[in-house]
Amino acid sequence: MNKILAALLLITFNVYGSEEFPAGTGTTSDLSVQAFSHPLSGTRGQDRRDFVVGNSFFQTVWVTSPASTTARDGLGPTFNAISCTACHFKDGRGRGLPDADGKVDISLLFRLRVKNADGSVSISENYGGQFNPQGIQGVPGEGDAMVNFEVITGSFSDGETFELKKPKYSFVNLAFGAFNKNTIFSPRVGPQMIGLGLIENINESDILKNTDPDDLNKDGISGRVNTVYSLVQQKYVLGRFGWKAGQPSLLEQNAGAFHGDMGITSYLHPEEECPLVQIDCAAKRTQDDISEQLLGQVTLYTQLLAVPVRRDVNSPNVLRGKEIFNQMNCQGCHTASYVTGKNSQFDVLNNQTIYPYSDFLLHDMGDSLSDDVGNYKNEGDAGTREWRTPPLWGIGLFKIVNGHTRYLHDGRARSVSEAILWHDGEGAVAKAKFLKLPINDRNDLLTFLNSL
Repeated sequence: MNKILAALLLITFNVYGSEEFPAGTGTTSDLSVQAFSHPLSGTRGQDRRDFVVGNSFFQTVWVTSPASTTARDGLGPTFNAISCTACHFKDGRGRGLPDADGKVDISLLFRLRVKNADGSVSISENYGGQFNPQGIQGVPGEGDAMVNFEVITGSFSDGETFELKKPKYSFVNLAFGAFNKNTIFSPRVGPQMIGLGLIENINESDILKNTDPDDLNKDGISGRVNTVYSLVQQKYVLGRFGWKAGQPSLLEQNAGAFHGDMGITSYLHPEEECPLVQIDCAAKRTQDDISEQLLGQVTLYTQLLAVPVRRDVNSPNVLRGKEIFNQMNCQGCHTASYVTGKNSQFDVLNNQTIYPYSDFLLHDMGDSLSDDVGNYKNEGDAGTREWRTPPLWGIGLFKIVNGHTRYLHDGRARSVSEAILWHDGEGAVAKAKFLKLPINDRNDLLTFLNSL
């Protein structure tokens, strides 16, 4: 009997260790519009009950304090959105940009930094560290973010043409005067929420072993970590969450998002950001808007969101596309797999073979994707030209879940193909190889990526 049990366990391990199950045994099978909103398979008991509570507060509309719903009040005084799901609809990805010139989507926020003469940066004197277009009653929003597009055309080596739309941002109806001329505007769209607890449970050593800041292997890729200050640990640690790996844990990522995006205070961020000139904002400050317990339940929710099963994983076109992906050295940044650690309080996160397709390191993506000219450090050690490699799992389901196919940090890429064509800097070699691929190979590569 023991031999039979061992054999069954081995079969189970081999099945769930394959790419068809990118979250290991926690992978879910729903491929509908709700594909990103399930707990990891195996989530049971109190964890599942806390998941439901966390989901409720992730979706809830926050209101101005004081209110009869005391657990859900404290919005503002200035803010970007009134709920988490406003930027992560159905736990998926925000759109970011409109199809034509005009106001940016609610899911796109802007971090603000001012370049100093000594090469350092500081937050905006009048607008703080993040642009907040909305305000509660009696408090003016800071203004409106607008975009207009420059059309860039090009062609593949076989003559097929393409068109990219480069966003140019501007700000109107500014309530507190013009921005400092040295302001850096860093756009960030809400990313998909799946598999975050698994990412958090990747051993730090497995991330560090992929670093190559001096490009010693001469492949043109120089991944490096963002070292950030942890409010919880009270020291500098490895960052792994956010577009520039600016947060070390999901607890701190969530507390920072509540604070920066909605003005919701917590024990980690006890006071809203109200620059001195924003007198009405300062008069409406509140404290302890979300309790430590509720923040923990929202964090549990984000830790246990599942990754859906891969599609057509053994299709000849998908397998050929994967070969091309590796031949182009895309895996130089998009590391396919990891085995998670063993120390999480949640068994479903431990010792799982996962396939996020990211190294979670910073890479210089060149001027075309830079926040600003030069390379000022504008989030921890991350510079204006640097972005954390985003995980690729789930990208083929954006259309189903969110009704769009927008990619990259601000949603400028309208397809996976455009996302590749925007690569520059350390991604320039891969882009050049993509431009030279015959159309059948291009299609197979895209078929593989859309199966993730």
